[in-house]
Amino acid sequence: MARGQGRAQRRSRQAAVALLALLAGSDAFAPATLARSSAVSKLSTSRPLASSTWAGSKHAVAPAARAHRSGLNMVLQEPRSGMFTNSNPETRRVVPDNREGKAYFKVTYVVLESQYQASLTKACQTINANRDDICVECVGYLLEELRDEKNVAAFKRDVETSNIFIGSLIFVQELAEKVAAVVEPLRDQLDAVVVFPSMPEVMRLNKVGSFSMQNLGQSKSVISDFMKKKKKEDGSSFEEGMLKLLRTLPKVLKYLPSDKAADARNFMMSFQYWLGGSPENVEALLLNLAGEYVADVKAKGSVNSKDIAEPVLLPDKGIWHPVADKVFENADEYFSWYDRVHAPAAGIAADAPVIGLILQKSHINTKDECHYIAMVAELEARGAKVITLYSGGLDFSGPVDEYFISNGRVRVNTVVNLTGFALVGGPASQDHPKAVQTLSKLNVPYLCTVPLVFQSFEEWQASELGLHPIQVALQVSLPEIDGAIEPIIFAGREGATGRSVPLADRVKLVADRAMKWASLRTKPNKEKKLAVTIFSFPPDKGNVGTAAYLDVFGSIHSVLRKLKAQGYDVGDVPETSEGLMDSILNDKEARIDSPEMNVAYRMSVQEYEDLTPYAADLEENWGKAPGHLNSDGRNLLVYGRKFGNVFIGVQPSFGYEGDPMRLLFSKSASPHHGFAAYYTYLEKIFGADAVLHFGTHGSLEFMPGKQVGMSGTCYPDRLINSIPNLYYYAANNPSEATIAKRRSYAATISYLTPPAENAGLYKGLKELGELVGSYQGLRENSARGPSIVNSAVAAARQCNLDKDIKDLPTEDQDAKEMTLEERDLIVGKVYRRLMEIESRLLPCGLHTVGVPPTAEEAIATLVNIAGLDRPEDNIKSLPRIIAESRGREITEVYQNADKGTLTEVTLLQEITEASRAAVRACVDRSTNAEGRIEQVNPLGRLFESFVGGSPMKKALSDKGFPNVSDADLEPLFNYVEFCLKQVVADNELGGLVSALNGEYMLPGPGGDPIRNPDVLPTGKNMHALDPQSIPTKAAVDVAEMVCNRLLERLRQDNDGKYPESVAFTLWGTDNIKTYGESLAQVLALVGVRPVADSLGRVNKLELIPLEDLNRPRVDVVVSCSGVFRDLFINQMNLLDRGIKMAAEADEPDDMNYVRKHAKEQAKELGISVRDAATRVFSNAAGSYSANVGLAIENGGWEGEEQLQQQFLTRKGFSFNADKPGMMEQNVDMFQAALKTVDVTFQNLDSSEISLTDVSHYYDSDPTKVVQGLRDDRKKPMSFMADTTTANAQVRTLSETVRLDARTKLLNPKFYEGMLNSGYEGAREITKRLRNTMGWSATAGEVDNFIYEDANDVFIKDEEMRQRLLNTNPNAFRDMITTFLEANGRGYWDTTDDNIELLQDLYQEVEDKIEGV
Repeated sequence: MARGQGRAQRRSRQAAVALLALLAGSDAFAPATLARSSAVSKLSTSRPLASSTWAGSKHAVAPAARAHRSGLNMVLQEPRSGMFTNSNPETRRVVPDNREGKAYFKVTYVVLESQYQASLTKACQTINANRDDICVECVGYLLEELRDEKNVAAFKRDVETSNIFIGSLIFVQELAEKVAAVVEPLRDQLDAVVVFPSMPEVMRLNKVGSFSMQNLGQSKSVISDFMKKKKKEDGSSFEEGMLKLLRTLPKVLKYLPSDKAADARNFMMSFQYWLGGSPENVEALLLNLAGEYVADVKAKGSVNSKDIAEPVLLPDKGIWHPVADKVFENADEYFSWYDRVHAPAAGIAADAPVIGLILQKSHINTKDECHYIAMVAELEARGAKVITLYSGGLDFSGPVDEYFISNGRVRVNTVVNLTGFALVGGPASQDHPKAVQTLSKLNVPYLCTVPLVFQSFEEWQASELGLHPIQVALQVSLPEIDGAIEPIIFAGREGATGRSVPLADRVKLVADRAMKWASLRTKPNKEKKLAVTIFSFPPDKGNVGTAAYLDVFGSIHSVLRKLKAQGYDVGDVPETSEGLMDSILNDKEARIDSPEMNVAYRMSVQEYEDLTPYAADLEENWGKAPGHLNSDGRNLLVYGRKFGNVFIGVQPSFGYEGDPMRLLFSKSASPHHGFAAYYTYLEKIFGADAVLHFGTHGSLEFMPGKQVGMSGTCYPDRLINSIPNLYYYAANNPSEATIAKRRSYAATISYLTPPAENAGLYKGLKELGELVGSYQGLRENSARGPSIVNSAVAAARQCNLDKDIKDLPTEDQDAKEMTLEERDLIVGKVYRRLMEIESRLLPCGLHTVGVPPTAEEAIATLVNIAGLDRPEDNIKSLPRIIAESRGREITEVYQNADKGTLTEVTLLQEITEASRAAVRACVDRSTNAEGRIEQVNPLGRLFESFVGGSPMKKALSDKGFPNVSDADLEPLFNYVEFCLKQVVADNELGGLVSALNGEYMLPGPGGDPIRNPDVLPTGKNMHALDPQSIPTKAAVDVAEMVCNRLLERLRQDNDGKYPESVAFTLWGTDNIKTYGESLAQVLALVGVRPVADSLGRVNKLELIPLEDLNRPRVDVVVSCSGVFRDLFINQMNLLDRGIKMAAEADEPDDMNYVRKHAKEQAKELGISVRDAATRVFSNAAGSYSANVGLAIENGGWEGEEQLQQQFLTRKGFSFNADKPGMMEQNVDMFQAALKTVDVTFQNLDSSEISLTDVSHYYDSDPTKVVQGLRDDRKKPMSFMADTTTANAQVRTLSETVRLDARTKLLNPKFYEGMLNSGYEGAREITKRLRNTMGWSATAGEVDNFIYEDANDVFIKDEEMRQRLLNTNPNAFRDMITTFLEANGRGYWDTTDDNIELLQDLYQEVEDKIEGV
């Protein structure tokens, strides 16, 4: 080692030790503690680091309380109460030792965050110890503790005997209501009430003498006017407005009467002291309030205002460093100190990467900065420079602009926000566009880590759910909308004192990952190593390279070409994607466990155990390494191939797909040794600078662990460890993308699903459509008309439409005997079904990353975009505009067409065709001869007005709608043209290159581009939505309409009776796309209305009176997907509260089925009615799905009983709003609730993902489960809501399966498009057949003709057989197996000849695969 290098390393060690001394006292650590350049690597990861306290103005830090203090093990000593927060407010009570002869006052406080706890305690202890004339009793409640009714009762008793109440940051609606309910009746008897930024109903409790905020937001007062003015001027939050008010206080006070001026001043001074936060400031706050307003204290003159210290405040914003002797207000001054003084002493190189940290000022004010010091120490020990800024409020955009950018130069390589909050705005309000603008200017990776607020370290560690749902909403979901990544918990809360404590292994992980992101910014491209990870699901079936609607190998080939152009070393890339696939797999049909797949690395067991610290933990599930998965019996095998510095590898499978016993387990197993070895190879042997997971989706993010807020023992965290994780994810699946973001720290890059087109009509359906057209021209011809109707009826039966049209005439009925109106109605109903099939959207082939659709290919999508009303943008839908030109209301046309009224069906089809023509005309106007988008210039539009109007108006006129005006069309088509540009734009490759350059990834919503075109263009860092914003008012309106249609349909099919109970399945993506429609449906059936609070967050409920509901309350059983549970646990709370509200309503059983069933189940199970009203269920935390799909896709099931038992075992974990901190296994309650179910119900919200596209829908279908549980063994009715178009439909499950089969599996347009995509396309066809069989297994709602027609298309056609065999033999073998399995299990009745042909084909395909 060079002598200079050795000195630098010694200095680095010494600097790290100096910082660690600040953490826990100067004698706490020795230099030997440091190893592998990690400042805290030797600290126990089972405990947090110790806390620290400030001493004096020079930032000197006194020795901290040790981590073994009494509060730390508190949670483990008590039984779980079911709460996230189990702390005891009594630990915060300060009681004076001696009150004799002293003026006494009592303070009760409620705070959201615990950092003020220590300051309040210390302040009160100082008053009691140092004052002979005054003493104080103080007790504090953390806001979250008020979920426990025992604590609420204690809080009420304390307020009743208090003089002063203090509240701060009370922003949780249901808890704010509890605070207000206790304090408001006692407000007049309290001497002072001071509440700092909180919900308005709590703010109105303020009372400081004559000063009041009783009418906050409505008052004409100077203060209220000032706050409103500041918000209007610069979007200031309440807190920012208060800070500005403090600075202008003298100007404001002169307008107030003298007595009110004094009281207002005292309130504002109190806020200033509070912002100061230190024990000294809080002591002055308490003495000032007591001396002015507590009668006993004031009467005795115990407090002299001259003796009260002025507030000691840090600058509103600044740069803080734990070893600097001041806060810097200028970046140049800070870097001058850092580079000349600190960096040389710490051994930090001049060209070291710079990590920017964002801090919360209140932690510095209250001397609760230990977790910040630990992060600084950890980064500097790795050789990084650190700049740490804070802001007085919660708008960090200004300080980021001012301190991270200096003289036009960005001074940081990576930014880590340690507050957990959105960049602009705290818990109450956010300005995401402003945040994105600021971060885009900075253009560096932006991480937002999370300190525990509502839980102590031990509470979080013991929780299977992980991070508290309120924190998930405020400090994970909202920062994601800013573009933040990697919500890693880095600090905990010490149970007894409430002080923040750094979590050693988490701090180390954040530092590692921040440095890795920084290195992407500085490392030359030719030296960067990228690990591309592809998936194989189901395994063992030639499915290598699976991803939703993605041509994986074509896309990887596109990525490699792009990287090569960017200077990456990609070796010798094959010229074609087919060649690439062959080079990775050697044999593209290789089984994943076959030696034919290319082995990139053989890892000995010894090497694996040395490099994988958690290897021993996997033995409980998988035995000793190497095991039998991804193994040759001696070594662990990593499959894939290297191309220069790019490794393309195959992610191993879950490992238990075909094991019936493992599939039954209620909780998912750990990854197997081969899975762990794969990620060990990527990080520690290949040395990846980043991993790119390719397509939707793999298994990493679904491995066991906490729901959100991973610990070091959670498997996604262990596996990905320090590697930056990039993830191509389908833009229409934001929910599972969000799971990848939160559980495996992925930065997602959205990709487009394939362009859609209308399904059209084919074969017999097309001939039937021609008959309908003939009838319309000859309907009044007494001879030809009836003859055509007879032919149409026969053709409809031939096409099996008689299953969808219940009153279709029998074949022996003659249309000549019918009236013209009766014939019209028959043809109208047939026509409506045909149009339903024809207009359905389906994907055309597969998408290739970096290849956007052409303008031509975008037309069908644009027609559907134009088909929706957008009232928020004052845009009418095109069908509505066209209908109104005829004096018609489009909703009425939809309703009449649904009934089969021929004239209305015809009109609707004319409107549809006119819409298509107008959109095509718009696209043609916007594209040149080469098909490229061109801006339509204003002069061209002006010219149009002189020659008869726009091309869209002309197209509509040609289609029979001449009365549509351009004035009506203009807003819509301006929007359509904007959407066209977004559809054909492409940043999928650009997004990847930016991420690999270590740049900020522009965020964007995920979802359905038809409902929300903001999803486009793709290539963005995809996010979901604020979970507290749903259901929206629009979603509630649609939900009520769907529920009314469902109930009406059910009454028609059930002799006018309402169902008593409906089983719902709730999905994460569906609720993101629809802003909570299915969530609102559940509440609507129960008769509960969601209500937004004063901040617009949906977290309140009201029971709709029966006289307004005008029907019985329908009971529900809600099965939430694991993804919904992870994203929307706050909404599960809402559902549970709403259902229990209905169950406890004093109403007759025949008008309240929720109460009726809950009473019966309470008696049966020996529990309370409230507990018996438990209706919200999901998987155990960290587990996903019922594994029914896994069993069916892999053939690992013995019978339907196994599938039903899997469903009950894995989905039988209940959520209880009274115990929100746990998912409790409650199979008995699940079964009791399900056995009353009359109807099962799901939603389809997007044309891109339907019943047979994925296994999810049938995986969670409880139809046969309910049948087995019901006393009468009657199968419940099954329905699907389809809101994919403006004309929402409610269909039976069997109708929906038939519609899906006709538009996809049996449709030449679909299967030819897939076959044109080759290997992956053939697999997509087989997948839909397998998923169709899934519906037979779980619901028994698949008609025999679907299997028979599919057999005719794919098996009996010899040419088709050969195409499938040549394209993907393994996929074809799986198809044959599925047909044979469907027959063997009794789902398909067919001829012996068909079965014999299938058996012969199976042997033929086996021979081809085996090379015989």
